[in-house]
Amino acid sequence: MRFRLLIFLSVISFSASAQFPNFNFLKKKHTVLPEMRMAKCRTVKNLVLAPALINPVDVRPYDLGETEFDLVAHERAIMKLVKHNMSWRIYRDASYNFSDLAQVYIKLHRLSEAKWYLLQSNKLSLEENDDKHTITNLVNLALVKNDEGDPVSARADLVEAYDLANARGMKEKAAEINTQIQLLDKNKLASSIKYAEASDIAKKDL
Repeated sequence: MRFRLLIFLSVISFSASAQFPNFNFLKKKHTVLPEMRMAKCRTVKNLVLAPALINPVDVRPYDLGETEFDLVAHERAIMKLVKHNMSWRIYRDASYNFSDLAQVYIKLHRLSEAKWYLLQSNKLSLEENDDKHTITNLVNLALVKNDEGDPVSARADLVEAYDLANARGMKEKAAEINTQIQLLDKNKLASSIKYAEASDIAKKDL
């Protein structure tokens, strides 16, 4: 009995670590890589830059002109201005809006509409005593009427514009209109479309 008790006490006196064997040898070992070297700093100071050789070239912008989409957009924008100025009785500005609309329709080859808006513009410019604008409207009307095959009415508008320019002392303008009358008599008057395009080019040059 004593012998059994001694064996029992000796067994329970073992430490917990001694009760179980160490199984660390079962774990997989990983290889340790060597430490990476730091990259050398290569700054801009160490670089030798050759100067860039650039030959200057004169490049002119290419003008694509106005497309039909652009002209229709202009038409809508100007039409809003016309409605505003007419509703508020700002007739002087509305007169210029009408002539601008006419130029758009000339470029769209819609001459009958262009003629109608030129007539409306001319009516307002006469009421507002805007002689310069009236003369411009009469010249544009003559060009449109000539394109429509009515040189007689076109000549009458040019003569009216010439007389008004003379009466207001606009000698240079009168001489220009007189030249157009002579060209009309020789059947060499420029087309209204070409005239509108030429006026746009002159504005860009200014």
